[in-house]
Amino acid sequence: MFDIGFFELLVIAVVGLLVIGPERLPETIRGILLTIGRVKRGLSNTRQELERQIGADDIRRQLHNEEIMARLEQTRQDIDHTLNTPKAIADDIKSSFDGSATKNAGDEPVAEAGENTRKDDKKTIQPAAPASQAAAISADDNSEI
Repeated sequence: MFDIGFFELLVIAVVGLLVIGPERLPETIRGILLTIGRVKRGLSNTRQELERQIGADDIRRQLHNEEIMARLEQTRQDIDHTLNTPKAIADDIKSSFDGSATKNAGDEPVAEAGENTRKDDKKTIQPAAPASQAAAISADDNSEI
């Protein structure tokens, strides 16, 4: 409240001792401190009465509740964003796969099972030989080397 250091208090005590005298100094200090205490209590009571009349407690409570509601709304928005982000990503991925499958289906006809043909190539590619024939062919190829 007052920016009074030790040196200033010492000067005030010495001046008080010289002016008032050593006999009356203790009761004068006690009287001053009692007066200061009464003034503080009176100001505190006045402040409390004013706050009660203007409804300061209700205003503080309402501001606190509004702050809590704002935090709750922000938390709800964060949760919605967190829950909707993976769904949006999954929808994007699904739509990109659906779009590419539709695009490929329109470009070239899909060959039937066992049919290995290409539109550009006029020759037909034969299906792969069974495993026993493939082993015999690879044995013949190795014998030539």
